[in-house]
Amino acid sequence: MFKTGVKKEALRALEKAQADYTDLCERAQVKAEELFKLRQSTSLELIPEVEAYVNSLANTPKDFDKSFAEYKAEFTVFNSILHELELAAKEAQVKAGGGAAIGVAAGVGTAAFAPTAAMAVATTFGTASTGTAISTLSGAAASKAALAWLGGGALAKGGAGVAGGKALLALAGPVGWAIGGTAIVGAGLFARSKNGKIADQATAARKELEVHIRTTRSATLEIDRMLEQTDQHTKGMREMLTKLKQDAPVDYNQFNLEMRQSIAALINHVHSLSELLNKKVDVS
Repeated sequence: MFKTGVKKEALRALEKAQADYTDLCERAQVKAEELFKLRQSTSLELIPEVEAYVNSLANTPKDFDKSFAEYKAEFTVFNSILHELELAAKEAQVKAGGGAAIGVAAGVGTAAFAPTAAMAVATTFGTASTGTAISTLSGAAASKAALAWLGGGALAKGGAGVAGGKALLALAGPVGWAIGGTAIVGAGLFARSKNGKIADQATAARKELEVHIRTTRSATLEIDRMLEQTDQHTKGMREMLTKLKQDAPVDYNQFNLEMRQSIAALINHVHSLSELLNKKVDVS
């Protein structure tokens, strides 16, 4: 048939771009989840341990309290996103009911069963499908933006919306909403079009995917940098805290110069982690 070869080549190229994008998105999600877990463990375990140690000392400088207050403020923002996301997922499950509704809301249910993925999205990526930074949203708006991200984006943007989360968990990409249905290729996608038009559509979809591949690759590199920075500060805190607990007296006034430098560095790590906790990867 006329232009059959052109059509097949265009579809093969699109399928390869799809496979590359899928692989890259999966790696991005793994990194985002790793960053989320490190942020969470640091906030729930290490920072409180450091604060408890500092509070156990006599005569510590008042500036130390300020650093912990700053971190607590950042953690409140971080934790509120998680809380609202949990509430939104539970509410969607209740509304799903039975029959067809379960299928429609399957994505939200999946987000509830795989909270780490949804929470990693909400706390790592900086842009919702509306073009609004998730970091500037709050409450239900932030949670819905995260769930819509998992679903491939808002319906108005051509994605599956909140209800499509299940599909995108298999193809979880930070820019999934932007390509909508064109990301899923197959025999039925262009079934009613002529060969020439199919080739043009497939080529256009591939070019769009290639743009998002570059964007997602950049986002993954940024996650790696944030992960490395957070990990370095976390390890530094653990080492200094262990050494101070072993060697330092219980009164700050009795600290020698090296001990004072160590605890000052410990507090600096807290300050740095405050700045990193809610830092987002902007994929707009």
